[in-house]
Amino acid sequence: MPADELSRTPYRGRFAPSPTGPLHFGSLVAAVGSYLDARAHNGEWLVRIEDIDPPREVSGAADDILRTLDAFGLEWDGSVVYQSLRSEHYTSALDRLRRYGYLYGCACTRREIADSTLKHGTAGVYPGTCRNGILPGRTPRSLRVRVEPGSTGLNDRLQGSTRQSLSEEVGDFIVLRADSLIAYQLAVVVDDAEQEMTHIVRGVDLLESTPRQIYLQQLLELPTPAYLHLPVAVTSTGDKLSKQTCARPIGRDRRTAVLLDVLRFLHQELPDSPGDARIDELRDWAIEHWDVSNIPAHRALPSPLGYSGAEARP
Repeated sequence: MPADELSRTPYRGRFAPSPTGPLHFGSLVAAVGSYLDARAHNGEWLVRIEDIDPPREVSGAADDILRTLDAFGLEWDGSVVYQSLRSEHYTSALDRLRRYGYLYGCACTRREIADSTLKHGTAGVYPGTCRNGILPGRTPRSLRVRVEPGSTGLNDRLQGSTRQSLSEEVGDFIVLRADSLIAYQLAVVVDDAEQEMTHIVRGVDLLESTPRQIYLQQLLELPTPAYLHLPVAVTSTGDKLSKQTCARPIGRDRRTAVLLDVLRFLHQELPDSPGDARIDELRDWAIEHWDVSNIPAHRALPSPLGYSGAEARP
C-alpha cells in the first residue's frame, strides 16, 4: 500500500504470536510496535494466536502471552482468534488453489529434498522434482504451490524495496505439510484477509517470507496489506533472541522499565522523568509520540543487557 494512502485507510492491525513459550524481549518489541502503530493511526489492534503447529507449542503459553499483553496495557479489540479453530478456512483456500491448478502433490522426503536441492546463497531452492507428476509407486506427502518466473516484492514502510524471484530463490513452496498441518505461509494469508488487515507490523525475520505471502494473495485474489518490518533484537554475539538463544521470559513485575527498554530499542522519544510514569501513562505518551522515521532501518539491533540468559545485567 503506498505511503500516501496510510493516513486515508481505516487502520486494522494485529499481533500474531505462536504459543511456543512466554513472550521475550524481541517478541514484545513486535507487540509494542504493532500496537503503537495501530493506535497512533486511530486504528484497531487485534490479537491472533497462531497455534497450528502442536509439536512446537507449550501448554499454557497462549494464556501467558495474553496476560503479559494485558499487564503492559496493550488492549486488543474484539475476541482473540485461534488458528487451531479455523482449519475449514485453510481447507477452503487449498480447494481454491487446487481448482485454479496451482497445487501439486509432492512425494519427496526431507532427505531427498536435501540431496537434490538447488542452492541460492545459503538457502535451498526446491528443484521441482514432483512438479510434472509423482513417480509410479510413490504417494504424495505434502502439497506445493507452483511458482512462475517473475519478480514479487513490496515497498516496506521501514526497510524499503524488497524483491524476490521466487522461482529462482525459493522454488515451489509447501502449503500443506507432510504431517497434514497447514503451512504458516497459507494460514497467515487467509487469516489476514478474512480479518481485513490493512497494516502488518512485525519482525524483519519474516521479511524474506513476505513475497511468498504476497504471491499467495495474488493467486487467491486477496488484498495486500501495507508492511512494516521492525529490526529484530539480537544477543551480543548477533544471534536473534529466541528460546534457542536462552531469551528470558518477560516478567510482569518491572513493566515500566521493560517498556522503556522497548521504546529505546525502537529509538522513540521518551517523556521527562520516564521512570516516574505509570505504565498506562507511558503507553499513552508512546502512542502520541510514535514516529516510524526514528526507527533505524536495520535488520537487527542489540537487545539491552539482561534479556538473554547468556548475558547478565550489571
